[in-house]
Amino acid sequence: MPIFLSAMQPTGNLHLGNYLGAASNWVPMLDEYLCFIPIVDLHAITLPYKPAELRRNTYTCLAQYIACGLDPKKCWIFAQSHVIGHTELAWLLGCLTPVGQLQRMTQFKDKASKQSRAVNSGLLFYPVLMAADILLYNADIVPVGDDQKQHLELARDIAERFNSTYSPTFKIPKPHMSGAGSRLMSLQDPTSKMAKSDPNRRATIFLLDPPDVVRKKIMNAVTDTGHEVRAAEDKPAITNLLNILSASSGTPVDQLESNFVHGGYAEFKETVADAVIELLAPMQKRYGEIVEDRAYLEKVLRDGAEAA
Repeated sequence: MPIFLSAMQPTGNLHLGNYLGAASNWVPMLDEYLCFIPIVDLHAITLPYKPAELRRNTYTCLAQYIACGLDPKKCWIFAQSHVIGHTELAWLLGCLTPVGQLQRMTQFKDKASKQSRAVNSGLLFYPVLMAADILLYNADIVPVGDDQKQHLELARDIAERFNSTYSPTFKIPKPHMSGAGSRLMSLQDPTSKMAKSDPNRRATIFLLDPPDVVRKKIMNAVTDTGHEVRAAEDKPAITNLLNILSASSGTPVDQLESNFVHGGYAEFKETVADAVIELLAPMQKRYGEIVEDRAYLEKVLRDGAEAA
């Protein structure tokens, strides 16, 4: 079977964009690909962290993955730090990677500019470890969002450099662009992506938000001038809410526009909230059933690491 690989950092609760743009899109692939899904805890330590919190977030992330439909019987989910090959290969690949190429990475420059204290070398080396994550499994496809395309291109460059320097060893991975849900924007600033790290908690819908919190966040979402419910460049806030409703309900945006041609923003937001709450309900129920079963979660990680 062809190999599919995708990863996510255990940096807190997953949000709606993670589900609609990533996890829910991976579920249909479980029967078509050999799927490896590492929880990349080593990447998470490039920023300040508390070890106990990182361990707890790893289990929380795992439980949310499973609750989103990633059946451990059909894929291998594991903690990156449990497979020593990731760091071993990163060192070998790092010795082939020019420092200047890493310094030009957009995410490095962005994150480095936001750190008040000295930037650690792990933040610079992050893309090499990501390349090792991918090349270690000879992945055929790797789903990426717009913010990760540059890192995947670097992984492809490093693989080609290794293959030409030594011998044909690594498969050159192909990008698999994530779905529309990965482009969900902040509820408070529709020019920025919805993010786990957003300090404004009203801007992001987390998968574990209770229904009343989801409704309040959506009802308080910023809107555009006028009262038309339509997707357009001059209406980024309403466009974002339309995308959320479309991804949550499976209804095309143009059909949603016609449904609300005579409605106002309040009625529209209520409909968005209803759709998101209904979407999250089964996931939240399943999460509640497994999150406290530490023995089960540890077995999933152990089996995944052994397979990896």
